[in-house]
Amino acid sequence: MVIFRRFFRHLREGFIGVKRHFGMAFSASSAVTITLLLVGAFGVFAVNMAFLTQEIEQSISLVALIDYSVEDPSTITVMKSKIENMEEVDHVIYRTKDEEFDFYNKEYPEMVEFSEYYREDNPFHDAFLIYVTDGSNMETVKSNVAKMDGVDSVQDGGNNTYTLINILHSIRNAGGILILALVALAVYLIYNTIKITIATRKDEIWIMRNVGAKNSYIRAPFLVEGVIIAIIGSLLPIGLIVYGYYKLYEMTGGILAGVITLVPVMPFVLYVAAALLVIGIIVGFLGSYISVCKYLRLTR
Repeated sequence: MVIFRRFFRHLREGFIGVKRHFGMAFSASSAVTITLLLVGAFGVFAVNMAFLTQEIEQSISLVALIDYSVEDPSTITVMKSKIENMEEVDHVIYRTKDEEFDFYNKEYPEMVEFSEYYREDNPFHDAFLIYVTDGSNMETVKSNVAKMDGVDSVQDGGNNTYTLINILHSIRNAGGILILALVALAVYLIYNTIKITIATRKDEIWIMRNVGAKNSYIRAPFLVEGVIIAIIGSLLPIGLIVYGYYKLYEMTGGILAGVITLVPVMPFVLYVAAALLVIGIIVGFLGSYISVCKYLRLTR
């Protein structure tokens, strides 16, 4: 019961503190709003870029050519099963040499008239199209498949394929780093604002110390204030990001600039809203905690 009474007391004092120092609270809340708006916008962009790069990676495949000597369907089935059981492999598609021939004709229609002369003596191999779980696994899968009995060779598209995969990974990593930098900025802004608030209330803190209040008791209302400020500051970004993404998806039909497939609105916007709220609460708590702990340590 004592714990509950203290909790609600600190909660009430936190709301009273926000009301009494509305100017400071509004300043901190505005800082959180602007920062979370940037975090949300870049976050949505980063997630959609990650979605796009993942789609591109998943469309890149290895082509394992089966040796001409392998003709038994059961042998081919066993080979396919072994490849599919590799941890790095997502799925495998088997194509006969006739299907490979037709695929070649479809890709190079200008060569159909010439290539048809070779249909009866088809030079193509039966093949496995191997799709990996992640582009970074392509070299490992290529090496393992090339060692299998019955595999003539494995084609991967050359250095350009690996260059593309590295670029896609760099895009994803850059988006994550940018979001972390913006979150750190939000913590810093909250920290500075709460620090000013604490400085204006030094007499109040001094009185609490003189009557024997512990640092944890003094600290609690400021932490509550930081969280309240952050929650208030996160409401507008959540509304704008959710509504803005919904309208963007509606206007583009889910395909931006004709090439970028957007992540479906639901449940994506719910995750975005929850993430922004959680980030806001963490930012408000950390900013307040760092600021008040530093002040209490300096005035011990």
